[in-house]
Amino acid sequence: MANLSAKNITAAFLILRPLHWIKNLSIFAALIFTGSLFNVRLFDEILLAFISFCFITSATYIINDIFDAKLDRLHPTKRERPIASGNLPIHLAVVEAILLLLLALLFASSLPPLFSYIIWGYLVLQILYSLELKNVPILDILIIAAGFILRVYSGALVINAHLSVWFLLCVVSVALFLASGKRRSEFNLLKETSEVTRKSLTHYNKELLNSYVTMFGNAAWVSWALFTFFESPKASLDLWLFLAELSKTTTINKLLMITIPVVIFGIMRYEYLIFAGKSEAPEKLLLTDKALITAVVIWTTLIIWIFYGGVSI
Repeated sequence: MANLSAKNITAAFLILRPLHWIKNLSIFAALIFTGSLFNVRLFDEILLAFISFCFITSATYIINDIFDAKLDRLHPTKRERPIASGNLPIHLAVVEAILLLLLALLFASSLPPLFSYIIWGYLVLQILYSLELKNVPILDILIIAAGFILRVYSGALVINAHLSVWFLLCVVSVALFLASGKRRSEFNLLKETSEVTRKSLTHYNKELLNSYVTMFGNAAWVSWALFTFFESPKASLDLWLFLAELSKTTTINKLLMITIPVVIFGIMRYEYLIFAGKSEAPEKLLLTDKALITAVVIWTTLIIWIFYGGVSI
């Protein structure tokens, strides 16, 4: 440890990609949509799962950076990554990845055994992705999407919650939308460099990726709309019950439907940013684009109000 420089320590932190931990917040989905957000015991369990996933995802990012170091040096932005830039020696990166894996398993050990299996499954999937599968067209997008799905499903598993078919369909659609959007954004970078930094991109063309983004974007908002139609919570406040008695048109059991325009706007805005070549990382857009941030805040506020503001039971 005495031989570590300030540059090494900074690089060891940056290689964790803490910005990407925002994707792990999807673990809380089951807790929120089952009305259990303020259940202290369940919240603590989901928090442990979130921390465990942060450790394991960071471990896989390090593994990926080790395998991709040579290609990353040719990339206009990835060449600044800790290993590609030489700021973090590979042997230190390997030690860090092992420590993160052990920490992930340590936190997972206090949760249901099936969660540990998901952690191992996620690790194996990402290693296979880093080794070869990221170079296989279509399969590369499916594996990226699988990472999002595993996060959501692991949250449901931890609290032993049932997720409706419509909600799971929505999760799958959103995951495929984000994954195909990531590939479409990476495709934009081919214009900026003569080197191919991702082999699978040579098998795609702009029109095909555009069709994927459009198809999964449509699937995402439609599946969310169907979820709101069939799975909206029941009314509990006297005012809403009174309105529901007046007319079926005013029934509050469909209150989740008011979030549909926000979801449509968010998808349209994200597609606009992708096609404009603003970023190849969805987590950066979610944290930097004011319109997207506003849409997420409004959507989250509505969800919390509907499920926890005395509107539903």
